[in-house]
Amino acid sequence: MLNEFSFELITQDENARLGKIKTPKGIINTPAFMPVGTQGTVKGVFVDDILKTKTDIILGNTYHLLLRPGVEILEKFGGLHQFMNWKKPILTDSGGYQIMSLSKLNKIDPKIGAIFKSHLDGKKIILSPEKSIQVQKIINSDIIMVLDECPKLTRDKKILSKAIDTSTNWAKRCKIEFGNDKSKALFGITQGGLYKDLRMESIEKLTELNFDGYAMGGLAVGEKQSDMFQILNETVNYLPKKKPRYLMGVGTPSDILGAVKEGIDMFDCVMPTRSGRTGLAFTWDGKINLKNSKFQKDLTPLDKTCDIRDLNNYSKSYLNHLIKSDEMLASMLISLHNIYFYQQFMDEIRKSIKDGKFKEFYKKYIKFFD
Repeated sequence: MLNEFSFELITQDENARLGKIKTPKGIINTPAFMPVGTQGTVKGVFVDDILKTKTDIILGNTYHLLLRPGVEILEKFGGLHQFMNWKKPILTDSGGYQIMSLSKLNKIDPKIGAIFKSHLDGKKIILSPEKSIQVQKIINSDIIMVLDECPKLTRDKKILSKAIDTSTNWAKRCKIEFGNDKSKALFGITQGGLYKDLRMESIEKLTELNFDGYAMGGLAVGEKQSDMFQILNETVNYLPKKKPRYLMGVGTPSDILGAVKEGIDMFDCVMPTRSGRTGLAFTWDGKINLKNSKFQKDLTPLDKTCDIRDLNNYSKSYLNHLIKSDEMLASMLISLHNIYFYQQFMDEIRKSIKDGKFKEFYKKYIKFFD
């Protein structure tokens, strides 16, 4: 078993990269998609089934796990892996996203951190850079993210520049608190919105700190897809070539495909399970809204090749019936199917890069899921 975190860049097809992240808890093949398990569960999906989809890594969230179940219980279990019975790697968001998403319930003090009013009971919670790292170590995350300030979508350079200053200062404090643990990785998070000069400033400041990997933060927050792709095109290749590159909170299959084209290695999103709960399935025939009455008499499965939980034995007609009957099994089956599809999609992306055929794959599918 490996004792240290490392990244191997195997090959490139233009900017698209094929690689392996190596951790003590297993290998992560990149480009990689991480299903989101915010509170220690990928909603509606059994852990054993996630493994069967060939998922290499999942994501948890520091803020939410700090509130529930809390550090005391996680410490008793030796971390989230044992608590949720997941043996493979885990990456944890630092709580930075909640600074944006729960902005009405927190205020930022650059010298302290984020001061939250718990969305559960109103209790005051101080999430400093040091506290975020401490909690992530108790979670026993394999990849730890620095605490950052993620602004809402804005064109105001003053707001974005201030967020870079705060995030850089917090990143330095996270680096000190993290220490020298080679079995885990600490990733920096760049900010700067859609401005190349601000992104370059953030990248320069963070690369000086020599993190184990780098994330593009502050994207997928409401901007147009074309704007996201443009800023990735302008800045991603300034990130260290021999370290993983992570686009946070992304996304749809076309989002992922376009970002892989620009050199991104890692992705996470609630899309597969959130869509599953609303009856939307991702397939090689495109997106399918199973609420639609046209599927009422459709005897075909979503994917006849997928035998996980015998998914290939459930017809679209049956899934349509479950949705209209408000049965929870509908969201469970469709969510599992979507995770399976996403991992199939990533596997095909990796194969296309390996074979030098990514451009053809990209052209075929970039608009397919719109």
